[in-house]
Amino acid sequence: MEKDVHYPFVPKTNSQLRPGQFFPIALSDGRFSCGRVLAIERNAGCGARTNFVLGLLDWVDESLPTTDSIANAGVYEVATAHAKTVQECGGEILGLRPLELDDISPPSEVRSFAGGMWAKERSERRFVAGEPPPAFELREVTSPVTDEMLRPLTSPQGKLQFKSRLTETEFKRLAEWCEAHPHVHLRAYGSYDGTITDLEFLRFFPMVRSFSADALYHSLASLDGLRHLHPELESLGIGDTKKKLDLSILGRFTGLKSLYIEAQKKNLDVISGLTSLEELTLRSITLPDLSLLLPLKGLLALDLKLGGTKDLALLPKVGDLKYLELWMIKGLTDLRPVGELSSLRYLFLQALRQVERLPDMRRMNDLRRVHIETMKGLTDLSPVASAPELRDLVLVDMPHLDVDSIDCFVGHPTLQTAVLGFGSVRKSVAAEERLGLPSPEGFKINWRDV
Repeated sequence: MEKDVHYPFVPKTNSQLRPGQFFPIALSDGRFSCGRVLAIERNAGCGARTNFVLGLLDWVDESLPTTDSIANAGVYEVATAHAKTVQECGGEILGLRPLELDDISPPSEVRSFAGGMWAKERSERRFVAGEPPPAFELREVTSPVTDEMLRPLTSPQGKLQFKSRLTETEFKRLAEWCEAHPHVHLRAYGSYDGTITDLEFLRFFPMVRSFSADALYHSLASLDGLRHLHPELESLGIGDTKKKLDLSILGRFTGLKSLYIEAQKKNLDVISGLTSLEELTLRSITLPDLSLLLPLKGLLALDLKLGGTKDLALLPKVGDLKYLELWMIKGLTDLRPVGELSSLRYLFLQALRQVERLPDMRRMNDLRRVHIETMKGLTDLSPVASAPELRDLVLVDMPHLDVDSIDCFVGHPTLQTAVLGFGSVRKSVAAEERLGLPSPEGFKINWRDV
């Protein structure tokens, strides 16, 4: 296929795009940054002929990028983009450098869509305007553990993770490092070699206040090792496992602020006793209703993903919610209880196939941001426009809507930003012109920042 591609060229569809191709992004100071094709989304429904996965390289130069000059440049941000993004950035596809030469792999999941001039604006902010140093650093540790792996963090927050069991000596070294970095999150994951079967290694980490064990489906057989963690643990994540695990040990963490549980059901009612929780994510868990969550009076953020929680009637009585995310909940049809959440600030709805109507949002006086994605049953957006303090509107992968569907937002007194992903450049651009609002900083941001 590659022999049919002649460089340079300006793509209008993704038919000539190949992973590894690169193009320049013209900056306002006369320099160039660089975009890289990471993958082609030809199997996608919407955008199958036009979309690709775009990676922005951590590279800038006074000359156009070449196969040699971009060598070893890493990717600092990824999004799904339209083929016309290349031309909008002031460039054309200049050539191809295989991704494997730079140890770049396409991401398994992409949640952001690069609408409008996102790539150019993001590059301007990084290389021209400047941006603060990263607030978060991910550190991967493997055996043998080296001094480089355990160099001091330069960011205020970070994650230390390992995917295979280490030796006792190495765990002790990690524990000493964690003592000097009390803000770090410790993560055990993967266990592709089957070595992480329990959590007894936590005896070396009584100082850790944030821990997760996930992507351990085939190997993890017990949570008993959690007894080694301090009762004042603040954040905990437990992923799906082949053998369903006993969650009763979670009851010892009465000060827990954040909890993520995936597909674990044994003694799930222990959650009711964790009354200090502020954030809760339940993934692939079916609940008959939300009565289990009623004791969580301080709950601020609730994520319900997959599973089959069809009855939201008790939702207005759950905590003091500022953020609510509902994603791919099978059988859910009625969102009316959401409209009673007067304290909610950020609502995220995605892939709720059977939802055909949004709740009236007139009483949601604190609602600032609404994100609606792949909601194919929705045709009327006017309930969102009824939110009196709405600031940000994000519509992603909504090709069934026409431009007229956003007329209810024209002249909205508080709306400041909008992302309008209608599945085609023509419709999206027409909608953007009709509404006349800029894009927000990010498609999905931390709910505490709203």
